[in-house]
Amino acid sequence: MLDLNTLKFDENGLIPAIVVDAETKKVLTLAYMNRESLEISIREKRTCFWSRSRQTLWRKGETSGNVQHIVSITADCDRDALTVLVEKDGPACHLGTDSCFETPVWENEDLHPFSLDGLMEMLVGRKQEKKEGSYTSYLFEKGIDKILKKVGEETTEVIIAGKAGDKGETVYEIADLTYHVLVLMIEMGISLEDIRRELASRHVIDKKIKQEKMV
Repeated sequence: MLDLNTLKFDENGLIPAIVVDAETKKVLTLAYMNRESLEISIREKRTCFWSRSRQTLWRKGETSGNVQHIVSITADCDRDALTVLVEKDGPACHLGTDSCFETPVWENEDLHPFSLDGLMEMLVGRKQEKKEGSYTSYLFEKGIDKILKKVGEETTEVIIAGKAGDKGETVYEIADLTYHVLVLMIEMGISLEDIRRELASRHVIDKKIKQEKMV
């Protein structure tokens, strides 16, 4: 692990800390730490910052309950900035939003970065406001039986492509299956967060089993 003495705090004894959601990788906030708050954060495994306006230490969530549990802290190449990966108990911003970075300034219309969260938002929109000619809206109109039938069909297609050893076709069919599974999730009120939480619980169990085998 990095020696904290090698970190470069500024003339005020502070170092910027970029807080990132461990699950979504979304930037939550930019705060500052001094040596003491960093040591507290490491010791308590929850974020503690230095308030430049109040000139005092503050633990995230001490009044709101929105505690940020630290997964890891990483220094940049110059060792004058930190990224803090966290699991959060609630909104990161004092305004009640998930992130402090919610106000668009500019967006390149030629580039459209993909994310499962973004796809889910689009699919939810198709369920809430039906769009004529939309396949997704059609599935929601037909209901659970039609959606389940499509999930079954796409699962079979994945098996066939995988058995044939065709990587490209398998990727294509997995994408189809993923799409229909997401539609099923929305129809049943299941969020990506529900799935992440379930997978995370299995990761912990798997880690414990591996440790037990090593003993």
